[in-house]
Amino acid sequence: MKATWNGATLAESDDTVVVEGNHYFPADSITASYFKDSPSHTTCPWKGEASYKTVVVNGEENADAAWYYPDPKDAAAEIKDHFAFWHGVEVSA
Repeated sequence: MKATWNGATLAESDDTVVVEGNHYFPADSITASYFKDSPSHTTCPWKGEASYKTVVVNGEENADAAWYYPDPKDAAAEIKDHFAFWHGVEVSA
C-alpha cells in the first residue's frame, strides 16, 4: 500500500493493518521528513487517544492529515505506532 499527497509518497508498506476501513502503516514505513507534530488529540472509546501529525510537502501543509495511537488500549494493540491518513491523502495499492 502507498499513501501519497501533493505528489509525494508519505508511506509505503506491504504490511499495513486495516481497522475500520483505514490502512495503518508501520512507523518505519513513513517518510519522516514530511511530518511535523500537531497538538491535536482525539479519543476513541475502544482504541484510546490518537495523536496527529501535519503533513508538509513542497511548503504546503495538510493539518492533522495523519494520526496514530502511541499507547492504544489492548483491543487496538496491533496499531501501536502505526499511521493512518485522511484529509485528501490518497491510500492505494
